[in-house]
This record gives sequence, structure tokens and C-alpha cells, in this order.
Amino acid sequence: MGFDDGTQEPSDDGARPERGPELRAALEAILIVVDEPVAAITLAQVLEHPTHEIETALRALAAEYSDAGRGFDLREVAGGWRFYTRADCAPLVERFVRDGQQARLTQAALETLAVVAYRQPVSRARVAAVRGVNSDGVMRTLVARGLVEEAGSDPESQAVLYRTSSYFLERLGLKSIDELPELAPFLPDDVENLEETTK
Repeated sequence: MGFDDGTQEPSDDGARPERGPELRAALEAILIVVDEPVAAITLAQVLEHPTHEIETALRALAAEYSDAGRGFDLREVAGGWRFYTRADCAPLVERFVRDGQQARLTQAALETLAVVAYRQPVSRARVAAVRGVNSDGVMRTLVARGLVEEAGSDPESQAVLYRTSSYFLERLGLKSIDELPELAPFLPDDVENLEETTK
């Protein structure tokens, strides 16, 4: 497949091959799992399509979702694209998360919450490094439950940073994170080495 010029060879009848449905499905599959806006050029590189085709497909999808009155939107924000809950549906989602899900947090969620609480503001990559396992799914759960929230971005990596929320303090009966117990007694003896490996 020649891709040096960002185009695809036409078919025998001179018409450009139809790629719309396949491209749209691929975009949906990727965007449904991302946690941060993804730039069109990044999607173009991954899917091996010209950037202008990616942008056209994204705008078509966004318009389709909006016209259909779906419970979510595809928006272009911060130089990238990402799915978001529609504004008028947000209160329902919040009610479901806060009141409809009473299940206790899993061990993985508790570990992740502890890392955020003691390392905040912290990126997903830093959390994963401390835990030694991918924590994206758990982070989404904590954000959905209102225990963790975004806190800007890292000036160097531009990664989204996270911190505990006021709801977290409320649930633990704390006035501020300064009231969290000292973590030192629970750290391993080689804590300095651990600290270095997670920076």
C-alpha cells in the first residue's frame, strides 16, 4: 500500500475505494477506550489514513451522534477528539454513579486511590508505575464515582494529572489531605529506590 503521499491508489474504474464505514468503525473502536483527547494526526498515523480524511470522518460522526440525540457527543477539545456524556444526561449519570452503585471498592481501586491520595497531583502513568500494573480502568471508576478528579496537566509530558476530590475528603471525614495518616510506616525499606523508579 503506497502511503508516502497520503493517498491511496484508485481502483480500476478510476474511483477512489470506499473506506468510509470501515474508517468510522475504526475511529469509534479507538475513541471508546481513550481517556484523553486524541489528535487527528495521531489517529491518521495509527489508521494509516490521510489526516484530512480522519478529520472529515470525525466531524461526520460528531454530527451523526448529535442529530440522532445520542446520550454522548464526540467533541474536539484541547487539540484532540474524545467521547463525552451529553450535558443534559450528565445529572443522570452522576445519580447512577453516586446513588445507583453501592458496591464496595475493589482492592485494586483502593490501592489506586491510595496512590493518588499520597502522590497527588499524579498522572495515570505514575500510578501504573507505582502499582506495577495498568490502572486506566480503575482510574475511570474512581473518576466516575467522584473520588478522583482532573487537576491540570504535567508541564513536561502534558499528561493529565489527577487528585482526590472534596467528595473523597467528605467520605473519609477529613478536612484536608493534610489529615491523611503518615505513609512512612507502610513503605518498604528500599523506599528511596522505589521513589526513584516511579519518577
